[in-house]
Amino acid sequence: MTDKYMQFANSTLGSKLVGLVGLPRPPVLERYRPDVKAPLIKGSIVLGSAGNGRLLEAVVGVLAAIKANVLAHGEAPDWIGAANQAGLMTGRFVPPARGGKQGERIKALVFDASRINESSQLVALHRFFHDTVRSLDRCGRVIILGRPPESCSTPRQITAQRALEGMTRSLGKEIRRGCTAQLVYVAEGAEGNIESTLRFLLSPRSAYVSAQVVRIAGNATPFPVADWLQPLAGQTALVTGVSRGIGASIAEVLARDGAKVICVDVPQAEAELAAVARKLDGIALPLDVTAADAPQKMVAAAQAQGGIDIIVHNAGITRDKTIANMKQELWDLVINVNLSAQERINDALLAAEAIKRNGRIVCVSSISGIAGNLGQTNYAVSKAGVIGMVNSMSVSPLLRERGITINAVAPGFIETQMTDAIPFTIRTAARLMNSMNQGGQPIDVAETIAWFACPASTGISGNVVRVCGQSLIGA
Repeated sequence: MTDKYMQFANSTLGSKLVGLVGLPRPPVLERYRPDVKAPLIKGSIVLGSAGNGRLLEAVVGVLAAIKANVLAHGEAPDWIGAANQAGLMTGRFVPPARGGKQGERIKALVFDASRINESSQLVALHRFFHDTVRSLDRCGRVIILGRPPESCSTPRQITAQRALEGMTRSLGKEIRRGCTAQLVYVAEGAEGNIESTLRFLLSPRSAYVSAQVVRIAGNATPFPVADWLQPLAGQTALVTGVSRGIGASIAEVLARDGAKVICVDVPQAEAELAAVARKLDGIALPLDVTAADAPQKMVAAAQAQGGIDIIVHNAGITRDKTIANMKQELWDLVINVNLSAQERINDALLAAEAIKRNGRIVCVSSISGIAGNLGQTNYAVSKAGVIGMVNSMSVSPLLRERGITINAVAPGFIETQMTDAIPFTIRTAARLMNSMNQGGQPIDVAETIAWFACPASTGISGNVVRVCGQSLIGA
C-alpha cells in the first residue's frame, strides 16, 4: 500500500507547497534491504555514560562485533580502557560550534545511564544530548540504557531510572527526520543478552519503532548466533494469518532469516496461502484457528517437523460496531479469533512439548488494545487480552524452565489492504498522528517479530513493543 500524500510531499513541487502551507513533510525512512550489502549502521556512533557506566563493557563488545566506528563523549571516563580491551578503534566526539560549521553527521547516540542513582545525576543526560543531538543524521538512532526500576535497591534510584522514560519519549518527538529513540532496561546479570536488541534498534530494521521501552531480564543464558544475516537458519516457524498483508510479510521475513515456515490461514484463502508458502518453500496448512481440532492439527504439523522453534499468532479480525449496536455473535467471533484461539493453541503446543526449548512465542496485539478505539470494544478487549496473556505467561515456571519467551508487537497505523479501505481523510489523519508523519509498512511489524524470534533474544520476555512511529494515540 502507498501513501500518496507522502509521495507528493517528497516530490520537488510538493515539498515546496507543503512547506508554504505549513503541512508536515514525512521523511523517507531507511529500511533494511537484504539485496544491498551494507554495514549494520552506516555512520559513526557517539557513546556516552553517566560516570563509569555499568553496561559500557557489554555495549563496547557489541559495537566491536558490528565493526562500528565509535566516538566517545567527554564524560565517558571508562571508554578508552573498554575500547582497547575489545580491540575497538576509537576517537573523541567534538561538539560542533554554535553557529559554526556543522561537523561530522552522527548516525547513532548510545548513552549508558545505568549509574544514575538519584535525580541530581540526571544532569548527565542534558550534558550528553545537549552536545550531540544537533549532529544526529537523518534516520539516526538514539538508545538510552538503564536498570529496570522494579529491580532498583533504593527509592531514589527507582525514581531516577523511571525518569529515563520521559527523556526517551521526548527525544523521539524532538529529533524527527526519521530518527528513533529507545530505552533499554538491562537487569543485573543480563549484560550478555543485549546483542540482538542493540543490533535491531541500531539498524534500519527498526525504522518504524520509536519511543519504546524494552526490558532484558537477567535469568537467561545467552544463545550464540553463527550468522547474523540468517539468525533463524535451521529453525521452524509456524505463522497464522499468512495469506496476505502483515502475515505474508512476517512469513517472508522469517524465511529470509533462514526459517522453514508453516503457513496457516483459513481454508477460504487456500489459494493465496499456497502461493505464499510456495514462494517461501514453506508448508501450507489451511486451517481455521477457531476450529475445535485446530490446536491438535497444529501440534501434528509441528511434530511432523520435529517441533517448532517459533510460533507467531498473527491471525485476527475486526467486526466494528459501537457496543450499543453490537450483536453478541460479533463480540464472540472477535474474542474467539483474536484471543481465545491463541490460548488454546499455546496450551496444546506446550502440553505436547511441540515448542522446542529456547522457543519463541510472538503475539500480535494492537494500539487499540492499549488506548481503545471508537466502535472497537470487541477488538480492543481482544488485543488488551493478548497483552495480559503475554504478561502472565512470561512469568510462567513452565516457560522459564524450558527457556521459552513470549512477547507481543502492537502495531499502529500500518498500510495494508484493510487500512486502504478507510476513507481518505481519516486515513491521512491517522498517518500523520505520529512522530514519523506516516503509516508503517507490514515489513516494520515483521522485522520486529523477527527480532523477538531471534535465538539470541534470550531474556527478552513479557515485552509489548509498539510498531507505530511513536503514535500520539495512547502515548
